[in-house]
Amino acid sequence: MKNSTKLLSLDNHKDYLGVKTDGAQFRIYLLDENIIRIRGTFDDEFAPEESYALVKTAWDDVTDEFMADERKKVTPIPVEVKETDDGQYLVSNGKYQLHIHKDPFYFEIEDPEGNIVHSDVPKRAFVEDDNGRRTHYSKMGDHEKFYGFGEKSGKLNKYRRRMRMHNTDSLGWDATQSDPLYKMIPFYIDFNTDNNTVSGLYYNNSNDSVFDMDAEHSNYWLRYSYFQTDGGDLDVFFIGGPTIKDVVEHYTDLTGKSAMMPLSSFGYMGSTMFYSELEEGDDEAILNFVDNCQKNDIPVDGFFLSSGYVSDEQDGKRYFFRWNKRRFPDPEQFVNDLKKRGVLVAPNIKPGILLTHPLDAEFAAGDAYVKDANDDQNQVNQYWGGPGHFIDFTKEAGRQEWSKQMTESLLKIGVTSIWNDNNEYETVDGDATVYMEGNKDKKMDDVRPLMSTIMAKTAHTTIHAYDENARPYVINRAGFAGIQRYAQTWAGDNFTSWDSVKYNIPTILGMGLSGVANQGCDIGGFYGPLPEPEMFVRWVQNGIFQPRFSIHSANTDNTVTEPWTFPEYTKYISAAIKLRYTLVPYFYSLLYEASTKGSPIMRPLVYEFQSDPKVADESFEFMLGASLLVANVVDEGQTQKDVYLPAGATWLDLKTNKLYEGGQTITIPVDLSSIPMFLRSGGIIPRSPRLTNIHKQVIDQLDLLVEPSVDSTFDLYEDDGENMDYKKGKFLVTHVTSQADPEGVTLTFDRQGDYTTKVKEMDLSVYCPKIAPINVKVAGKELHRYLNHDEYMQAADGWYFDGETRQAKVRYQNPGDQKYTANLEFTLKDLISIQ
Repeated sequence: MKNSTKLLSLDNHKDYLGVKTDGAQFRIYLLDENIIRIRGTFDDEFAPEESYALVKTAWDDVTDEFMADERKKVTPIPVEVKETDDGQYLVSNGKYQLHIHKDPFYFEIEDPEGNIVHSDVPKRAFVEDDNGRRTHYSKMGDHEKFYGFGEKSGKLNKYRRRMRMHNTDSLGWDATQSDPLYKMIPFYIDFNTDNNTVSGLYYNNSNDSVFDMDAEHSNYWLRYSYFQTDGGDLDVFFIGGPTIKDVVEHYTDLTGKSAMMPLSSFGYMGSTMFYSELEEGDDEAILNFVDNCQKNDIPVDGFFLSSGYVSDEQDGKRYFFRWNKRRFPDPEQFVNDLKKRGVLVAPNIKPGILLTHPLDAEFAAGDAYVKDANDDQNQVNQYWGGPGHFIDFTKEAGRQEWSKQMTESLLKIGVTSIWNDNNEYETVDGDATVYMEGNKDKKMDDVRPLMSTIMAKTAHTTIHAYDENARPYVINRAGFAGIQRYAQTWAGDNFTSWDSVKYNIPTILGMGLSGVANQGCDIGGFYGPLPEPEMFVRWVQNGIFQPRFSIHSANTDNTVTEPWTFPEYTKYISAAIKLRYTLVPYFYSLLYEASTKGSPIMRPLVYEFQSDPKVADESFEFMLGASLLVANVVDEGQTQKDVYLPAGATWLDLKTNKLYEGGQTITIPVDLSSIPMFLRSGGIIPRSPRLTNIHKQVIDQLDLLVEPSVDSTFDLYEDDGENMDYKKGKFLVTHVTSQADPEGVTLTFDRQGDYTTKVKEMDLSVYCPKIAPINVKVAGKELHRYLNHDEYMQAADGWYFDGETRQAKVRYQNPGDQKYTANLEFTLKDLISIQ
């Protein structure tokens, strides 16, 4: 065993600080004022820098050429070292101070207010055991709130959890406790509620590893947590706060922001394995599904095509990039028929090529495969359907062969959406050889979770090579830190149960805090029996708020979960999905926020209300963006529900229009139609009331729901929604500001960008709890007040006070001005006094 107990020497290279101990040696980089890197190794020399996860670096990396289109190299803050009288060295990045203790050796990090936000365990900071496992131990203090860790089961807070970092195919996983799942993101957020300090740790290591958050206890070391990896460096990035929002933003500065998916990705995506496993006529069955959606008043914009479309007509094996012509006689016509209906198709593809695959020899000739441990044969391991070879996405030859086949079989028939599935590489031997950008010394154990991430990037580059202006829609099951740059993700093959309905919520929230803002879970349960009607309704009512919304099943009782499976309940399914479509402009603006700030779309309450200690452990209520609190019914048979409303805001019940002060728990009645939603004070939510198909319709009407009691802002984002012109500046951000005073409310609309909005009609729904407006002006023009609702609904512009909702309804034709205001005057009109 090697243990770093004593500091031996420091060597200041200015761009980094070299530190040697009696165990490990370290390089410390002050990447910026929020990020400190401590890279430690027990080897004699540091290995070359090799990372597909980082988009911000200050050093040369083997992957620089491959990552050139998205990596930014910065100049680190120069290192200055001060020695103190009490036996330590100090290094500062201008905001945080790194303490390097000499004997015993350990690191501490201090924030600008003097709080210790991270500390190693003295005498046991960095250890290599006799099995070669390397461990970083951190002091716990009184900390009990830990969030993130990527895709994990159970509640939001992972205190007292021991979690494995590994990608696995977790068919039918238990939403309360299964571990590991499909994705591996070795990052967490440490929230100290005693002093309201927050920091994060990211371990840039893709080997199998374990986090232990005070599950293990030793009387010698008292309370501690640790990260333990089976190989590679202990490469630790400290991520500063001071808030949870700040940590997530700074972490995504390091690993990348979420990709701008097409607008249509926020539509309902139909899917089931059943439709692609019919003996014939699968194309007609899917087209019929889309037509049935329309007949049942169910909006739909896409279909995830399961892998049965490539099943061989003779042996039934899945041979990707080859269509089963009995099931799909004319694939191009099938794709076009769906497009005519306003529906995209996202075909399922997998990176394992069976030995019996007709293209196996072609892939082998192109040197596309992972090699065996001796680097002289293509690696063979069990895959879905039999023994197979595996694409090596870390080498250019593998990517080229994959791109060629994707282009020929999918892109050329009009596909621009790719569903990457079964890409955990779980069954591949750990000592198999991979060629990380030409470095054949790497083994599968070093890069396993990276394969799926690079597979997603390869889909992007392939689509752009074929059509440089097409906007890719990529969906991934597996991934590593940084997967958010390329793919919308989902948490794999969940089980049909009430636990999944409920506990899938914190799984998504944890992913959001791990940088993956665009995530979802299969609605209705992928694996298991058909859900009961009540369960299915509640699952859909909850699922409509997930960034990825897909009812997807492979039921174990010969059933198919469809929106109309329970005819008496279809009205609830239709109402919920149509509610989602009204929120599409809000979702898209939140995706823009994720792409620029890293903000989650679905957010835990603690993300928005960090100062309220009562929300630190809340797992099942959540915020959609900053404005909307959702408290879905996720337990069976409920007729009433307790809802905690966070302190620091007032809350408007969008069903009853009753206003509540925050910081209290209320009890509300619920029935099968209930979707409890609460608008935050200052909330601004853009809605599209007439939208039923994103592909075929233009959002030419917007309705802004506004709670104006406190000043607030919201950035409304618009672009074409389907091409890459936004990268050339063809987008529009309307900065909406709401300002309240005793005389009224002023909404300011300030537009920035070169995109011309398609919105022709603007509607404002402004909550007025005490007094109705007496006058409304938009862009300096006074609008007519209608006292008759029907007359208002027929008018091109004007306003009306809805007493039932206590909202001022304002309608006007969207001005062409770059900046304009809407003023609602609340002066009380005296109808009694005689002058």
